[in-house]
Amino acid sequence: MRTTVDIPDSLYRQLRIRAAVQDTTIREIILSAVSAQLNPSTTPTGTSRPSLPILESAQPGSLTLAEEGVYEFVPFP
Repeated sequence: MRTTVDIPDSLYRQLRIRAAVQDTTIREIILSAVSAQLNPSTTPTGTSRPSLPILESAQPGSLTLAEEGVYEFVPFP
C-alpha cells in the first residue's frame, strides 16, 4: 500500500542522516517506527539489549574491582 505523508524538512534531514548512519533505507526506518508504535510490546530485530549480570553489594556504589576481581563475582566457562 502506498501513502503520502508530509514530513517537515528538518525532521526529514534527520531521517536521512539516521538511514545513512545505520546503513539502511528511510522506508525501513519508517516501517520499523510504525510497527513499534502499533505493537509496543515487540522489539524490532537487532535492537534488543543483552541483559547484564547484576552484582549485589552490601554498600552500593562502593564496589571497586580490578580486572581479575571480576572472576570472583561473574562465572566464566
